[in-house]
Amino acid sequence: MHFPSVKEQLDIIVNNTVEVLSVEELEKKIQKSIKTGKPMKVKLGADPSRPDLHLGHSVVLRKLREFQDLGHEAILIIGDFTAMIGDPSGKSKTRPQLTAEEAKENGRSYFDQASKILDPEKTTICYNADWLGKMTFADVIRLSSHYTVARMLERDDFEKRYRSQAPISIHEFLYPLAQGMDSVHLKNDIELGGTDQKFNLLVGRDLQREYGIEPQVCITMPLLVGTDGVEKMSKSMGNAISFNDTPEDMYGRALSIPDTLIETWWNLLLPNHSGCETPLSDRVAADPRETKRELAREVVAQYYSAGAAVKAQEHFDRVIVQKQAPADIPTTEIDAASMQIVDLLLELGAAPSKTEARRMIQQGAVQAGDTKITDIAAVIELEETPMILRAGKRKFFKVAGTKKRFE
Repeated sequence: MHFPSVKEQLDIIVNNTVEVLSVEELEKKIQKSIKTGKPMKVKLGADPSRPDLHLGHSVVLRKLREFQDLGHEAILIIGDFTAMIGDPSGKSKTRPQLTAEEAKENGRSYFDQASKILDPEKTTICYNADWLGKMTFADVIRLSSHYTVARMLERDDFEKRYRSQAPISIHEFLYPLAQGMDSVHLKNDIELGGTDQKFNLLVGRDLQREYGIEPQVCITMPLLVGTDGVEKMSKSMGNAISFNDTPEDMYGRALSIPDTLIETWWNLLLPNHSGCETPLSDRVAADPRETKRELAREVVAQYYSAGAAVKAQEHFDRVIVQKQAPADIPTTEIDAASMQIVDLLLELGAAPSKTEARRMIQQGAVQAGDTKITDIAAVIELEETPMILRAGKRKFFKVAGTKKRFE
């Protein structure tokens, strides 16, 4: 198989990374790959702690795609077994464990979502329960003998918790060992991860060496800051944009990032899209609003299409900027002459609970027709002619009483 030159590959692989351990070893692995005509095995693990992927995951997935485009083998590991342990990376307290059923359920759609970035025809997908689940207790004891407690406490989050006398469960020590066994089983050449995964990646490298396997090169990628502009993107923090968000939600949330993140997001999420010849920093300085709108359109286009991106922008301008209702709201018919506003919001799916519905009303986020509803006990008359009900900035409903009750 023909591969690009060592320099060409290094330039692409190292770009946008935080750390490569080590560049010298990576160069040797590339040289060996070119000489033998055998692609490098590049591993990326994802624990299905939640059922969907977000833009933060895309940063490292795009790096894996670059390896694919260079002709190397991409291995995506769904950590259905390690998810049951719970990755303690960056956690200040013990992380809740998932059941086997929860891990399996969350992992089912990961490959389909990752395929929005990866080439599915060139991606090997594995589930680490296939080998970790077969280990006996004796196997785990032997594995544990390869690492000391002192080395585990070198990990930043463990050290902080130990010094502050916060509890650290024994099973948390087993997580990096289990992830490291993935590398032992696969004998991969390279492992990718965010900067918060550095310790886990290095454990995999150490364990490969312990088991007589050539150590993997560890490549860490930047953590994408979420829409709040403060914390790394995370579903639990409420600052994430998911692969499966609608084009309208994806566009609107992308526009909500602070101007200080425009360049970072552009470089990490659109690394191969320059937009125009004017330097990005100059464009942001001259017109941050328009540059951010272009960024939001390009993000949507990557997961849907250019046409969907344009429609998402038009929707945003109509609903958020001009404060008009969307043009294509389906009508929901309710078999009642009237309904209390809290019950109506629940019936329409505008709020997940009565408590949340009351909160929205009290905050002035609910409007029926042209009237803002501020009384949680308000009763809404349902006419045969549909009425527009608005809940929050982006939720619109067209609701009417059924024809049956007017007969």
